[in-house]
Amino acid sequence: MLAVRAYELMVIFDGDLDESTVQGVINRIHAQVSEAGGETATTDKWGRRRFAYEINHKTEGFYVVFELLGEPGAFDRLENSLRLADEVVRHKLIRLPDAEATRRGLLGDGRPEPAPAEAEA
Repeated sequence: MLAVRAYELMVIFDGDLDESTVQGVINRIHAQVSEAGGETATTDKWGRRRFAYEINHKTEGFYVVFELLGEPGAFDRLENSLRLADEVVRHKLIRLPDAEATRRGLLGDGRPEPAPAEAEA
């Protein structure tokens, strides 16, 4: 069995979509994560935001950030489906370093590690 890793997935949806359509795609992402044997730890909707520059002739998008747990390679199919989805303007999936995942409470015992200044005091 491979080690469980923590990932962060940011998805930017087309700003012209209504919120119910965005919610439908979010539900599909949750289903694909479960099918891959992973778990969605958190889903953080940032809402509609303006782009710093035009992307595909669009000036704004709906941002959603997911924190995921899964084995290495488990989310390859999810990334492929996001790449092909018309509703998605951009997406980025990164593996969180173990120290950051532990600090966020995703891995380990879930307790934040003390800051270096606190540890010396």
